[in-house]
Amino acid sequence: MLAAFSDAATLRSALAFEAELARAEAAEGLIDTETAETIAVLCATITIDPAKLAEEAALAGTLAIPLVARLRAALSGEAAKVLHKGATSQDVADTVLACQIRAASSLLDRDLTRITAALATHARRHAETPAIGRTLLQDALPIGFGLRIAHWQAGVAEAASRLRSEVETGATLQFGGAAGSRAGLAGKSAAVSARLAAALNLPDAPPWHARRGGIAGIATALAIAIGALGKMARDVSLLAQNGIGEAREPAIPGRGGSSAMAHKRNPTGCQIALSASLRAPGLAAGILAGLPAEQERGLGGWQAEGPALAELFLLAAGAADAMAAVAEGLEIDEAAIARNLAAAGLGSDIGESAGLVATLLAQDDRGTDDAFRSEQ
Repeated sequence: MLAAFSDAATLRSALAFEAELARAEAAEGLIDTETAETIAVLCATITIDPAKLAEEAALAGTLAIPLVARLRAALSGEAAKVLHKGATSQDVADTVLACQIRAASSLLDRDLTRITAALATHARRHAETPAIGRTLLQDALPIGFGLRIAHWQAGVAEAASRLRSEVETGATLQFGGAAGSRAGLAGKSAAVSARLAAALNLPDAPPWHARRGGIAGIATALAIAIGALGKMARDVSLLAQNGIGEAREPAIPGRGGSSAMAHKRNPTGCQIALSASLRAPGLAAGILAGLPAEQERGLGGWQAEGPALAELFLLAAGAADAMAAVAEGLEIDEAAIARNLAAAGLGSDIGESAGLVATLLAQDDRGTDDAFRSEQ
């Protein structure tokens, strides 16, 4: 995940944008083919010090300004003139961010899938295991222990599906030019955009530089996913308490110990997810606050999105990795479950828990099938 948002990845995507833009414009007869290849070769071979470029970008206000200046300085004649033709700095920034979002989302989805698969197994196995349900942290009525797990699974599965959908519609090519009107492209901007999107493996889209709802949707979906992981973490940590002991994290060497109390087995995987769930809402709220952008290009709002999204993806990655290990190795103590149920003295009628488990898990199965068909 760190690599997806690294300086190297940022530069690679920015240079790919410039190279493929030149090729797309050459294919539509807007610039010479040989000139386009000269630009593309330079983008593939130029060496740039990321730290120095970052200093220049901080002064210029955007990465594209010093990057394009460096490329033009290394070119001559017509190639220097037509480089970046019809594009603007925000086109580069937004397209780079879209590429990073897609790479990051793919990485995150792997761990979310690990979690839902492991939880589905536990939920089915314990669908009819009578356990005491708890509402407002007090004993309520009996439920199937697997029903509680099925709700964790459904929450994570729904969040993963929501994130996939938001990424698919929100992480697209941005190509609008100086004021978003695609000026100076002889009426061929749509064709250039389609070629550029295909070359960068992004969906094509009309310019969205002044509409930040897609990015906000992705940020919100990430916060919801982190919250779903936090819900599972909260419940597991409560179930692991002394005096309850119905479930606990797997024993992993070096994890969950105490520097002062050797007897303790702390739920540190849950701690990671809960910590992330506390930080995520503020980051998402910051991106939502930037939605009222000023006219054709906002000042300060969209520029804040990249770092906040990177942090959200990193938090989600850490939480998902931690909870995947918890889900796959979750220890469930049926004796403790039975003991607590008996102590509550509320019988063992779990209602329709088993049927609800099947229904919840079937929803995820359908969602997975739909996602697979979409990818195909």
